[in-house]
Amino acid sequence: MTPLFRKFLSMNWFMVVNMFALIAFGIFAIYSAGWMKEETSLVNAWNRQIIWVVAGTVIFFAASLIDYSWVSWGAVPVFLTGIVLSLLALAAGESVHGHESWLQFGPIRFQPSQLAVAGTILLVALMLGTMGSLHPIFRNPFIKLGLAGAACVVPFGIVLAQGDFGSAMVFLPVAAAMILVGNIPFRYIIVVALLGLSVVPWAFFFGLEPHQKARITVFIDMLAGKPVDTQGDAYAAHYIIQAVGSGGLAGKGFLAPKTINNLGFIPKRTAINDFIFAVLAEEWGFYVTAALLAAFALLLIQCLFVALYSRDTVGRLICAGVAGLFFAHIFQHVGMNLLIMPITGIPLPFISYGGTFLLICMFLCGMVQSVWVHRGGANQRIANAGPSLGDFR
Repeated sequence: MTPLFRKFLSMNWFMVVNMFALIAFGIFAIYSAGWMKEETSLVNAWNRQIIWVVAGTVIFFAASLIDYSWVSWGAVPVFLTGIVLSLLALAAGESVHGHESWLQFGPIRFQPSQLAVAGTILLVALMLGTMGSLHPIFRNPFIKLGLAGAACVVPFGIVLAQGDFGSAMVFLPVAAAMILVGNIPFRYIIVVALLGLSVVPWAFFFGLEPHQKARITVFIDMLAGKPVDTQGDAYAAHYIIQAVGSGGLAGKGFLAPKTINNLGFIPKRTAINDFIFAVLAEEWGFYVTAALLAAFALLLIQCLFVALYSRDTVGRLICAGVAGLFFAHIFQHVGMNLLIMPITGIPLPFISYGGTFLLICMFLCGMVQSVWVHRGGANQRIANAGPSLGDFR
């Protein structure tokens, strides 16, 4: 048996099946969200998603079978590539839904901010996991926290400047998850959290565009039961919550013709990505969407389970960052479709249409698999001693 085939057999196949089941359901969801649309590009979106799945499958297995130790030399180039391309998108990129965050190369259009997120996870994992061995000064928690924070703030600021408020917010839970696992004392984390909260009012009044402020104020007004303009700023929020509520327990049925989405009340270009959970809730109802959330919960648990068995701190940090990224997207996407969060326009992992985001998600899942496949002697370490509190402090 070759070493490569041995690695293939030792993969966490429960996680593999879980991921591909979500992807398969996502293809059906994209088809059901766009089959009655007049534009051919929306009707055929599910076909293009299959092509991205094929490409993502190659990336997933390559990332899974190659030892994740390549992060020690590859994290910086991946991070810098994401930053440079994001800056290029900000300066001369294509505007989509008001976001200056897309680059077009021939027939391919991609969102470099997604690569910046993946690069940030790899770089922060490398910094928090190995900086202490470079020089004793890097063992100081304040310095480690400052450098890791700077690595997150730079792409956060670029993505926020692009107008993509939702994608920018993803950096916060990713950074929080990795700092918690990175052996930073809680007193430092609490101070940084309080400083961050003190900046929120300034960011709202001076950092957001008028349409971004309107989304937040509309969300607050709707929660408070105040009248809102359902044909203006509250249009999308009004109809997506109607779609979710009208689905009931069992839904209206797959490919039901007279749904709120098929009647055109949900914005047609975002029904296949930003509002796909509302489409699913209307067609499939509470039972299926609850099962979907359970599948996501299993995926997150698997990421944390693999982190427990990692052979080193870098592996644990990668798993924590990936779990934080997925949790942020799931919570924000489902939350804004249920109106427990402002509408920020953020995709649902493996379900929403989007080639760049799907490839990055499959690559990051492959990185988690690599941590599992190359866990080495971690099994014996855990069997003998169990995880220490310091590992998760």
